Amino acid sequence: MKQLMWAGAVLGALAAGTAFDEIAAPGIASAQAPGHRPQISVPIRIATAVTRPTPVEFDTIGNVQTIASVAVKSRVDAVIDQVLVKDGQYVKAGDVLFQLDNRAAEAQMHLAEATLARDQVQLANANRNVGRDKALLTKDYVSHQQFDNDSATAAALEATVQGDQAQLENAKVQLSYYTIVAPLDGRVGLIAIKRGNSIKANDVPLATVNEIQPIYVSFALPQNNLPELRAAMAQGPVSVRVLAQGDKGAPVQGTVAFFENTIDAASGTITVRGKFANAQQRLWPGQSVNVSVLVRTEPNALVIPPVAVQVGQSGTYVFVVKGDNTTAIRAVTVDRTVGGMDVIAKGLTPGEKVVTDGQLRLGDGTHVRIVPDAAKTGDAS
Repeated sequence: MKQLMWAGAVLGALAAGTAFDEIAAPGIASAQAPGHRPQISVPIRIATAVTRPTPVEFDTIGNVQTIASVAVKSRVDAVIDQVLVKDGQYVKAGDVLFQLDNRAAEAQMHLAEATLARDQVQLANANRNVGRDKALLTKDYVSHQQFDNDSATAAALEATVQGDQAQLENAKVQLSYYTIVAPLDGRVGLIAIKRGNSIKANDVPLATVNEIQPIYVSFALPQNNLPELRAAMAQGPVSVRVLAQGDKGAPVQGTVAFFENTIDAASGTITVRGKFANAQQRLWPGQSVNVSVLVRTEPNALVIPPVAVQVGQSGTYVFVVKGDNTTAIRAVTVDRTVGGMDVIAKGLTPGEKVVTDGQLRLGDGTHVRIVPDAAKTGDAS
C-alpha cells in the first residue's frame, strides 16, 4: 500500500512539472524571439579617405662615399723633419702637412742659380763682341770669319743659358717635393709615420685625406625604377633625402648626381649616387643611411591611416562604414606608405569612412556605433 502511495506522489509531481513547462515555455520563447532582442552596436573609431598631394618616393639603404680620397706619399727619399698636422685634422688645399729635410735639394738649387748667373754673364759679353764686330765689319776692320765665330759663340751661350734656366726650374721642382701639402680640402686620417723617420719615394702613405664637403651617397634602386628616375631627371634636379642611422636630426638634403651606365644583371639593380654639400659634416664616409628619392608629387592621392588596412587570405581589405551605420568588407590595393599614411590605388573613393579601431568584432553587415577619438572603445559595449 505504501509503495502505491509513493508512486502516485511521483506521478503527480511529474504532471505538475509538465504543466508548468507548458505554461512557462511560451513566455520564455517569446522573450528570446529575434524581434524582441535588443540590438548591439559595436563601438569603433573611423577615418575618412581623403585626397592630398603626396610625394612619389623610392626608399632604400645607401652608403656614404667620398668624392675624392688621396693617399699622401713622398716623391723623394728623405727624412721627415716636421709633422705639421694632427690626426683627424681638417685641412685646406695647400696646407703644409709634412716638411722633409731639404738641405741637399736647396744646395742643388743654389748651384743651378750660380751656373745660370755665370753663363748669363758670358752671354752678355758674347753679345757685346757681336755688336762691336758688326760696327767694324762695315769698315773691314774685322774679318767675316771673326764675326761668324763671335756670333756662333753668342748663340751657343744663349742655348746654354736656356739649359741653365731649365736646370734651375727642375731644381726648384725637386725642392718643392720636400714640402708635402694637402692636395684638397678634407679630413686627415691617422698620421702613419712620425718625425725623424726615413721614407722612400712612392712608398707607404704618410696619411690619407678624404674630401667630405661635398660628399656622395651611393645606393641601389630596382631596374624598374629607372624609367621614372630618368624622366624626373629630365625635368630638373631630383631631390634626395638621407638620414644616417642613429641621427635624430632632420634628413640631409641633396640631389641625384648620376646613375651608372649599366644595370647589375645579378641583382637587377642600378647604382645611383646623390651629392650633398654636407656643410655640417653629418655624413661620414662609410656610414649607412636611409635614402628617399623624390621623383614626383601626385596631386590627388587617396590616403587613409595604415591602421585601417587589414590583411586576410585574399589580400588587403578595409571595413567601410555605410550610411545605415553597418559595415562592409572592401578589398583595397595599397600603392605605398608616405608620411604615415597609406596611399590607396584601388578600392575606395574620397569621402568614404573606414574603421581604424575595433575591427576584431566586425563582419559584413555589423551594426556599429562611432565613438569619439578621446573615448576608449573598451569602455563601450
